[in-house]
Amino acid sequence: MTKPRIALVVGIICISIFPVLVRLSLTPGLISAFYRMAIASAIILPYVLITRQLKIPSPKMLLLASLCGIVFGLDVGVWNIAIQESSATQATLLTNLSPVWVGIGAFLFLKDKPKRNFWIGTIIAIIGMITLVGFQFFINLDFDLAFFFAILSGMLYAVYMLTSKFVLEETDVLTFMTISVVSSTIALGVISYVMGQPFSGFSNTGWFVLLIQGIVCQLLAWLLISYATKHMRATRVSVSLLGQAILASILAWVFLNETITLQMMIGGIILLFGIRITFYTQHISLFRIFKKEKS
Repeated sequence: MTKPRIALVVGIICISIFPVLVRLSLTPGLISAFYRMAIASAIILPYVLITRQLKIPSPKMLLLASLCGIVFGLDVGVWNIAIQESSATQATLLTNLSPVWVGIGAFLFLKDKPKRNFWIGTIIAIIGMITLVGFQFFINLDFDLAFFFAILSGMLYAVYMLTSKFVLEETDVLTFMTISVVSSTIALGVISYVMGQPFSGFSNTGWFVLLIQGIVCQLLAWLLISYATKHMRATRVSVSLLGQAILASILAWVFLNETITLQMMIGGIILLFGIRITFYTQHISLFRIFKKEKS
């Protein structure tokens, strides 16, 4: 396994902790997103300044990196709210439709167009995701504000993935991450202040959870995922991130006593199979398969 793939796997493990922490509802969703970015900023900004690893990019790249941060911050914020206003399952399902938006965006705007295997793998992965949460649940989705927030989260994430891929072609990972998380912090801080969100008064457990979100779920996870994005196709990374749903379900079973059924295990296997297909380099063809069987 190559270094970018290893980084992607470890990054996925780190972000898989996040839904479990959000389900605890120890802090408001928007404030949770703010402190996730603020804590990451408080660590990475002094580091790059002291080590002189912050390389200010061109005005265009600086603007796009800042836009990435704002978009990603909004993505996390609306996703947190969607989880707390509906259910983690519904919000996770709808947010994880983001590979579809990434694929469409890559087809329209990137030179590296998605291959046939990406679309086949994405369809299979989505079928796995639906199986994981249950077909009946998918049919009974509530089309309320939380539903649209979850959809919006997936779209914002797709914009982030496509834009970050473009920026990372000309910017190193540490510089990109620094600009991104600082701009996220500023944007979420302003929005939280305007909306009258509380910045303090949380329990010790609440502060500890915020610390884990900032260090593990944001700083460590997205340094690794950004590194993978820089060296891999954005479409592949976005589909691979669907794997967090499986790990999040396992963690919820361990720490929150949520049930894992046979259907969920089957859905997880289908989902992982779809992700694997997106990494398959040769074209998948039923004609070729039948031809091999006859020979």
